[in-house]
Amino acid sequence: MTMAATAARRTVLAAILAALTLASVHGQVAFDRLRDAAGEPRNWLTYSGSYFSQRHSRLDRITPDNVGDLALQWVYQTPVMGTWQATPIVVDGVMYLTQRPNDIVALDARTGRVYWIYRYPTPADHRACCQANNRGVAVLGDKVFMATLDAHVVAVDATTGAELWDTEVADKNLAYAFTLAPLAVDGKVLVGSTGGDQGIRGFVAALDAETGQEVWRFHTIPGPGEPGHETWEPCPPNPETYCDPEAWKHGGGAAWLTGSYDPELNLTYWGTGNPGPDFNRAQRPGDNLYTSSVVALDADTGELRWHFQFTPGDPYDYDAVQIPVLADITRNDTVFKVMLFANRNGFYYVLDRATGRFLTGRPFVSVNWAEALDDSGRPVETPQPAGAPTYPGVAGGTNWYSPSYSPGTELFYVPAWENYASIFGGEPEEYEEGEFFTGGGIAEAAPVPDAPGMPRVTRGPINDWTEALGTGAVLALDALTGEQQWKFEMTDVIRSGILTTASDLLFTGARSGYFQALDARTGTLLWKVSLGSQIINGPMTYEVDGRQYVAVISGHALSTFALRDPI
Repeated sequence: MTMAATAARRTVLAAILAALTLASVHGQVAFDRLRDAAGEPRNWLTYSGSYFSQRHSRLDRITPDNVGDLALQWVYQTPVMGTWQATPIVVDGVMYLTQRPNDIVALDARTGRVYWIYRYPTPADHRACCQANNRGVAVLGDKVFMATLDAHVVAVDATTGAELWDTEVADKNLAYAFTLAPLAVDGKVLVGSTGGDQGIRGFVAALDAETGQEVWRFHTIPGPGEPGHETWEPCPPNPETYCDPEAWKHGGGAAWLTGSYDPELNLTYWGTGNPGPDFNRAQRPGDNLYTSSVVALDADTGELRWHFQFTPGDPYDYDAVQIPVLADITRNDTVFKVMLFANRNGFYYVLDRATGRFLTGRPFVSVNWAEALDDSGRPVETPQPAGAPTYPGVAGGTNWYSPSYSPGTELFYVPAWENYASIFGGEPEEYEEGEFFTGGGIAEAAPVPDAPGMPRVTRGPINDWTEALGTGAVLALDALTGEQQWKFEMTDVIRSGILTTASDLLFTGARSGYFQALDARTGTLLWKVSLGSQIINGPMTYEVDGRQYVAVISGHALSTFALRDPI
């Protein structure tokens, strides 16, 4: 037997052994397991840990007293360059995650051993923007689901990695793409489009988990005759600048982060992105629903039940794709069933998640584009003079990285950018198929440390803005009032999500590469380790054989920690 034949035989035997191992440990992930995911904290079954998207775990083996004994257990290194923003999913000791551009990797969650890798043939001519990220997978039954950069959704066998179906959901040539982790709900796989800066018409779609056939589609930009279309107002007579009479056709509203789900109400909640073009408001008169909003959809039909718009007619590219966090909070013998939402526009909101009614809101970072929120939650706008800094800047008071809510502390934890502003300006821009459609550029501005009243300005197009401006912090807010309870300041900006646990620990990362644990009640730093590269994903935790692990991605490496074995 030749060496090549011997190597091939070993590869086949390894694949068979991996499949047999997976078949023996991997349980079926029925809908009821996803619905009750918080009740089996040994696993991490959805992108945000549970349908309520709290990024909170009931695991408590790692505590404030012993967190200093955390030690690195294993590392998985991706061979693909570029920012790695995925959150792993763990099912019964098996970890599933994506790596760039569109691979699914199955690992032994205890050792990091690779069981299999599914490689999707991503076409080189896809139009996905912004470093073409992929943030993870969904699981349901015996399948693993991934949304792709060329606007497909694929299902693979959880045991072998074999492809089961592949559905084209939208046209990549029009800049439709998917960069989110799907959401699996009761026999369906839900995805939302990206491309809001490239003139797409955003949507959320549901596919049948068994067949890949589309079940429903909700367009985040309503067409003629649909409720909300009237908010894309007609152009005024003889406009002073270019106005597009059919702006809705390229209206943006991308839903590019994973939504949440309330099984009791059977509602799924999705944040939506900016209108298009981003910065030239005069080109698209009106509030431009359902952009920069959260929409509540019937999970069976995709029918809109309610919406709430955070930034009407958004000229700042603030979006509203932050993760909608759901919670049941009891105060003074009253149970509040709420949605908690720290918006990129700098305001923190509490909504009734059954009706969308605005309950309260307040700024959590410096805000000067609006002076307040009225009784309905609509901003009282204060546009800044031409050339003056607007707070927060285009990256927002926070961004796509996930917050956390702890039922134990009743605090909402948000990764925030403080002291950060931009100088905005818009200009006419005609839509070109598949190309960027932003309507102008911006300039960045932030206070100089030794002269707080003077802005430091770096000018350039939208894609050149720098993250060196502003400072990062973890803010702990009273979940029902938004009042700040504590703040942990960083020396640079933050792009990491947040994880909390039942032992009152908070894990997060920094752009500098530090992975750190804080006391969730006080914000006191308890432990940190340098991983050598920026952290841009959300930490998660799981348990195998009675041992709790915490996993985080830094640069091109997934690092997994646990307490040192006792001597």
